[in-house]
This record gives sequence, C-alpha cells and structure tokens, in this order.
Amino acid sequence: MTILIFLGSLLAAMAFGIPIAYSLLISGAALMLHLNMFDAQILAQNVVNGADSFPLLAVPFFMLAGEIMNVGGLSRRIVNLALALVGHKRGGLGFVAIVAACMMAALSGSAVADTAALASLLLPMMVAAGHNKARAGGLIASAGIIAPIIPPSIGFVVFGVAANVSISKLFMAGIVPGLLMGLSIAIAWWWVAKNENVTPPPKASLSDRLKALRESTWAMVLPVIVVVGLKFGVFTPTEAAVVAAVYAMFVSTVIYREMSLHQLYEVFVTAAKTTAVIMFLVAAAMVSAWLITVADIPAKTIELLKPFMGNQTLLLIAIMVLVMAVGTAMDMTPTILIMTPVLMPVVKAAGIDPVYFGVLFIINNAIGLITPPVGTVLNVVAGVGKMKMDEVTRGVVPFMIAQFIVMFLMVFFPWLVTGPARWFAN
Repeated sequence: MTILIFLGSLLAAMAFGIPIAYSLLISGAALMLHLNMFDAQILAQNVVNGADSFPLLAVPFFMLAGEIMNVGGLSRRIVNLALALVGHKRGGLGFVAIVAACMMAALSGSAVADTAALASLLLPMMVAAGHNKARAGGLIASAGIIAPIIPPSIGFVVFGVAANVSISKLFMAGIVPGLLMGLSIAIAWWWVAKNENVTPPPKASLSDRLKALRESTWAMVLPVIVVVGLKFGVFTPTEAAVVAAVYAMFVSTVIYREMSLHQLYEVFVTAAKTTAVIMFLVAAAMVSAWLITVADIPAKTIELLKPFMGNQTLLLIAIMVLVMAVGTAMDMTPTILIMTPVLMPVVKAAGIDPVYFGVLFIINNAIGLITPPVGTVLNVVAGVGKMKMDEVTRGVVPFMIAQFIVMFLMVFFPWLVTGPARWFAN
C-alpha cells in the first residue's frame, strides 16, 4: 500500500502536467499523510538539506564548463580535429560525430550541451553531403549521450551523492564503458551507411591535420588534467569541476579570444538557469528519499525481488528492464534521484559492487535520453535540425539498439566494467 501511494501520487501529479520537482514534493506530502506524520517544517528542512551538499557543487561548474566550451570555440576545434582525422572515410562525417562526441564528453559531462553543439556543427554538413537527415540526426543524438558516461559526468555526480558512492571511482569506471558505447554506434553507423551513395570529403593533408591538432591542443589538455588529477588524488571531483570551468574560461577568453565579456555573462546566466532546475530536483527528491527510508520501501522492494536475489545477473537484468521502462517516460536526473534510494539497498543486499551498478545504471539512464516519448536529447536534435520528433526517433533506432546490446554485455560480463575500473584506480 505504501509503494502504491508513493507511485500513485507521483504519477498522478505528473499526469496533470505538474513539473517533476513539485510532483516529488506532492508525493512526499502524500506519503507523510499516509504515515500520519505530516509536518511542513520537516518537509522544508529536508528540501534545504537536500541541496546542502558539497559534491553537488560540481554540477554548476561542469554545466558552466560545457556552456563555455560551446561558445568559446573549443567544441568547434574538436570537431575540426575529428574531421581532419577520419572525415575522409566512407561515412566519414558520421565517424567525425562519434569521435568528436567522445572528445567533448571528456570536457563537459552534459548530454544536452554536447548534442546541441554537435547538431549545430555537423548536421548541416551531413545533410549537404547527402546523408539521410533523420539517420544523421539519430546518430548525433546517440553520440551525444556518451557525455554522461565518460568523465567528467554530471550523472555520476548526482548518483554518487544519492547513493553515497565514491564519485572519483565512478568517474574512473566510466571511461572504458563510454568508449565501448562509442564503438557500438560506430559499428552500427558503418552498417547502415555502407549502402548510402555519399561522397566523403577529401582526405586532409598532413599539414591540415597538424594544424587542426595544434589548434585543438588547448581544448584536448582539459580532459587529461581532469582524469590525471582525479587518478592521482590532486583534487576531488568538485574541485575538478572548478578547474574545468576556469580552464575553459581562460582558453576561450585569453588563448582563442572568441568569447567576449557580454557572451560570458550570457553563459553564466544559462548555466545558472540549468543548474537551478537540477538543484531544485535534487532538493525535492531528497524529501522522497528520506520518506522512502522511513516507510521502509527498500525492504518491501527487496521482498518483491526476492526470486532474483540468488542470481546477480538475473537481478541486474530485471533492474535494467525496469529502468529502461522508466526512462521512456522520465528524464535522467529525476530517474536517478527517485530510483537510487529504492534500488541501492537491493543491490547491496545482493552483494553487487555499487560502482559497477552505478555505471550500468547511468548508462541505462543515458540511453533513456534518446528513448521516446520524452527523449530530451531527441528533442534537442529535432529542435536544432528543424525536424519532426518521429523522424529523429526512426533515425536513432539502430544506434539505440547497439547501445542497449553493449549495456547488456556489461551485465553478462562484469569485467568489461570492473577490470578497467581497477586498472584506472591503481
């Protein structure tokens, strides 16, 4: 009955079009009334405590770094480097999008920011070259969701705070799975593009490649600083976010000189607005997380999943299918915040490594960004490319399937995540 009241009030509020943050507060109030412990002061106190977290300071700084990267010319130079390296291959512009997405993922950690930049820079080029617009848009959307997996990742920050798991370990564990996600859509793109009669751009000369590498060097140094700094304990993930934002600002204003003071102000405002939305979601979700614990919902969930508890693989498959279903109707951040306090006790009771589970969970939520009908990243591509949502949805299907295959391979073969994670952690 407790689970029914929590989910019923949450889904009912969302069905009436109430924003998710307010829906979470409503479901929390409903649960408090059911438990006969309603107190507005406790509600307000949990909202304040929910946002009062030092690790969550990484969110605004990573958002700021992503915005600066797009406005300050870092994204464009990364795309130019990828174009010089692989643009001449058959279906080369698609491979450019994938390589550029992996590079940009190591700079911002925001799927929306990376996808918007890729779509605005590469989609017109791919269409002009003769590629199917819907398929090109689907590829760019699937490439954009690599951002929450390769560090630095806003998704890992939110999950780490909600699950009380080391964010640094999550970052290190996400590197290889993120690259495997990129490899999966590269294979899918090769398969779907091989029958297209598209003439690739001419092969860049050695001097052009060296020029592109030289111009992008300042941008490519940033992920090296972040990963090396985290691996050797030079700074925490929160401090890494500050380093990323300050470095991106320095390069954009002093080295590349492509961002004016007026643009810098606009970038700060945009990043602040996006951060406010995320932080209010986090604060509202912490009310529900506290009440979920008080109502002992995790124990009830463990009881429901008891038939799978004896087999970690079957349990993970059941959880992944559940998250896939939720991801079709809910955005990434609220899904993480709502499901983490429910699922983590189950994961720990089954003896599953929390870092390994966190990587699978974030990958699943990232793919949820390109699953209709919500599909935030699909909406970004549709808006930038001036396409209908159903067109982009059709175009993304082969790449989404490829990424789901990789995710389930990680379920069946955990060493794909745990092996590289141990190597990077040492």
